[in-house]
Amino acid sequence: MKPIDVLGLYPPHDGTLRSMLASRAAVAADREFIVFLGHPLSYREVCTRAERAAAFYAARGVRAGDRVAVMSQNHPSTLLSFFGLAHLGAIMVPLNPTYRVEEARYVVEHAGVSGVLCSPDALPTLEAACDRLAPFFVTHDRFDLPETKPPPTQGKADATCVLIYTSGTTGFPKGVMHSQRTVLLSGEGFVERMHLQPSDRLLCILPMFHINALFYSFAGALAAGATLILEPKFSASTFWKTVKDTRATEANTLAAVSSILMNRPRHEFVEHALEKIYGAPFTEETHRVFADELGVPRLIEGYGMSEVPGVLNNPFEGPHKPGSMGPPSRHPDHTMVFAEMKVVDESGRELGDNETGELAVRTPLVMQGYYRDPEQTTAAFRDGWFLTGDLGYRDADGYFWFVARKKDIIRKRGENISGAELDRVIGEHPDVVEAAAIPVPSELGEDDILVAVVARTPLKAEAIASWCRDRLAPIKVPRFVVFVDALPKTPTHRVEKYKLKSDRTLRERAVDLTRSS
Repeated sequence: MKPIDVLGLYPPHDGTLRSMLASRAAVAADREFIVFLGHPLSYREVCTRAERAAAFYAARGVRAGDRVAVMSQNHPSTLLSFFGLAHLGAIMVPLNPTYRVEEARYVVEHAGVSGVLCSPDALPTLEAACDRLAPFFVTHDRFDLPETKPPPTQGKADATCVLIYTSGTTGFPKGVMHSQRTVLLSGEGFVERMHLQPSDRLLCILPMFHINALFYSFAGALAAGATLILEPKFSASTFWKTVKDTRATEANTLAAVSSILMNRPRHEFVEHALEKIYGAPFTEETHRVFADELGVPRLIEGYGMSEVPGVLNNPFEGPHKPGSMGPPSRHPDHTMVFAEMKVVDESGRELGDNETGELAVRTPLVMQGYYRDPEQTTAAFRDGWFLTGDLGYRDADGYFWFVARKKDIIRKRGENISGAELDRVIGEHPDVVEAAAIPVPSELGEDDILVAVVARTPLKAEAIASWCRDRLAPIKVPRFVVFVDALPKTPTHRVEKYKLKSDRTLRERAVDLTRSS
């Protein structure tokens, strides 16, 4: 079926999560919606449990506008909570389960959470992080949903329902606010992007604190009335077995995941039904290996950010340009203006084809703003266009190509890592004068982290890594450490990171902590 016909299978919804779920259950009540480790929940069962989740949180005092943190690997209770909190008009705040105490403390205090749902292993971290708050705590194994009716729904389509915290150039995460309407629009857009069918089974291996899993895999499955195969996390060694056992037909990956799978031993590969993968970037070699050796005929690249999810993609039916981000994305209803993209210079002037500048986006999927940060929100827009901070160009066919990041952001395994945050944390080491973290190319695609350190006294690279491990999530620990006498500075004493990035000797001189003992 065409994407618009897929949406037409179901009664209209009012732009809320509760309404779309009821719409799909009205047609496909017994169809599997969420499958977790082999245990299915039908659309009817998710409707029932979502209402009980709303009652569960209401009984703990959660009201419209309240924030509730969720910190764990992928688990059905996260999605049931998402539905339940949205019913109440409350807001889910998903956290990276690898956060250390200080990272979690900043987010929960900035968001002002009144409650916490987490996995048992994350409880000690969150209890320490919430020491200045007084939230209620619930672990997944105690997420008990008795047969209790929820209060009348308070959640509206344009009410904020989720805060996605994303690394910023200031060194502190920013809370990206999205409404229920934008979540569902993003899901409908994913139906168009991947031509999702009700019979599709979407394998979700990416984390639910990430825009990809929540706005594409989850919301896309819901919009299509399809099935979401929810896995706790990505496992390279069991990926193909999982694909076969779950009968998955679609999956989302990152560049690093694709590279890992391409290089895994072929004896792990088994016959499967996987037809299509969404991710970026895919080289021509990636397309060849997946099609010829791994049995996945269609790979679709796209582009989005937490602030503007799913605004570019290579058309499902072509033409396809490997390595590009594609033209602006479309909604299944092609009469809707879904995403507009242009390339601008520093003054905001639109550039022509093949001219590199900053990518600017105008879309109904745009965030509502940064939570409790009106200045950063204002700075992110110019004349109604969101400024991405990414540099790129548009070719003569209207396809957009990524060039580089304008902001101080390192992209590692699909996550944005703030260089400023690393500079600040490493700079707090008593034997460090100052530090500057920059991205360097990774063998798996995207970036590895190199940090240039000006030391006060002789230090070893492992001391820097150990300092980071105690204070930051593992993904933020630098791979390369190089000690320098001084960092290049502007006349106003700002570190000139572009000079560090252009100095190829830094990586040659650096200690590679993956190889050191």
